[in-house]
Amino acid sequence: MKIEVASSVKNVLYLKGLRIVDRLQKAGFFSCFAGGFVRDMLMGKTPHDIDIATQAKPEEILELFPHTHQVGASFGVICVIDDGDQFELATFREEREYSDGRHPDRITYTNDPLLDSMRRDFTINAMFFDPLTEDIYDYHDGCNDLRYGRLRCVGEAKVRFAEDYLRIMRAVRFAVRFNLEIDKDISASIPELAPCLELLSKERIRDELNKILCGLRPSRAFRMMKELKILDVILPDIAAMSGLEQPVLYHPEGDVFEHTMLMLDHMSFPSPRLAWAILLHDVGKLKTQTFGEDGIPHFYGHETSGKDISRHIMTEYKMSSDDINIVSAAVKNHMRFAHIDKMKKAKWMRIMSEENFPLELELHRIDCISSNGLLDNYLLCLDRIQALSGALKLPPPLLIGRDLLEQGMKSGPYMGQVLKQIQDLQLEGTLKSKEEALLFVKELQHSKS
Repeated sequence: MKIEVASSVKNVLYLKGLRIVDRLQKAGFFSCFAGGFVRDMLMGKTPHDIDIATQAKPEEILELFPHTHQVGASFGVICVIDDGDQFELATFREEREYSDGRHPDRITYTNDPLLDSMRRDFTINAMFFDPLTEDIYDYHDGCNDLRYGRLRCVGEAKVRFAEDYLRIMRAVRFAVRFNLEIDKDISASIPELAPCLELLSKERIRDELNKILCGLRPSRAFRMMKELKILDVILPDIAAMSGLEQPVLYHPEGDVFEHTMLMLDHMSFPSPRLAWAILLHDVGKLKTQTFGEDGIPHFYGHETSGKDISRHIMTEYKMSSDDINIVSAAVKNHMRFAHIDKMKKAKWMRIMSEENFPLELELHRIDCISSNGLLDNYLLCLDRIQALSGALKLPPPLLIGRDLLEQGMKSGPYMGQVLKQIQDLQLEGTLKSKEEALLFVKELQHSKS
């Protein structure tokens, strides 16, 4: 099938890839763009990376191209570098027997792109495109699947998923990303095979979750994972939020799961840290749920419990120490914004000077608009930021420990308390200079003697 390639697709990357294919074909090796490029091109998207499938074997690729990186030569994959841009060149191959649910036990090279297409996951990812002739090779009706909005596996879903269990999550991500409906074969196979996700490394699942969380309509993906029993396996604490009722006065939107899903979709600038903070901010509610005499549920201390549960989940998924600390702190602190209007100036200034404040403020905004819609304290914080001209750092302290030692004070916990008290008075505007602070210390010492 021949198509007319849009001019927007023919960017510098495309032209470099075309040159690589031209060189391979002139050397006698049929080659073409593969997989995601073809799918995205048919959807009118500009390519940001191009994978090339070829009849050339790794050693033959190395002879043709001087600048390469052998990222997966044992699997027939060589990375060709062209002025900083990288192109993965994969030899057409068949794969047999996936005893570990990820890697094939046996690889056989082939000259037939049809045989190569049969090892791929979904029909929309199994198409090839020859940029020299502008022909598409579509052996599994992927074009029509894109046209009619459906996601199908190449061959039997159960077989494809057993080859790499991560394809179970990829099915959800692709369905949401491209607004496709999964076919009955996929929806029937996933619940049965979902427990096999426990056999995968936590890092692979984490990376797939990050793509889902920062992609389009993450709530649809999580609802789908819940329906297909995936969430019970990979994030049981999130699955347990479903049906966990909340006070209607504060949460007219519904249970904890519904509230969290609304928050995910309200992210304006998604990032993994913000997304995980949203996902986990109420994870402590199941453990802390109590009921008043009127039958209304309460979740006292859920933020503290949530911090511990969050750290456990993120540690299990091998996240960095920085990510764990930042996200768990946001979970722990997310309730304090409810009282920031009643705090003394020194306290709210300290909160607003914290490095994590911008993320926590955004978490608070999304929390509010996904529940009762009350943004008073969020707007108050914005007013205070404007009043401070955006300078959220605390001013240098009027006194430091050495100053108190020179006044005859002994080092220890009491000295720390005095320094904090002095800084509080400084932030409140009561003490304005070092001299005033020293006089305050002298009066304090006199009152103690």
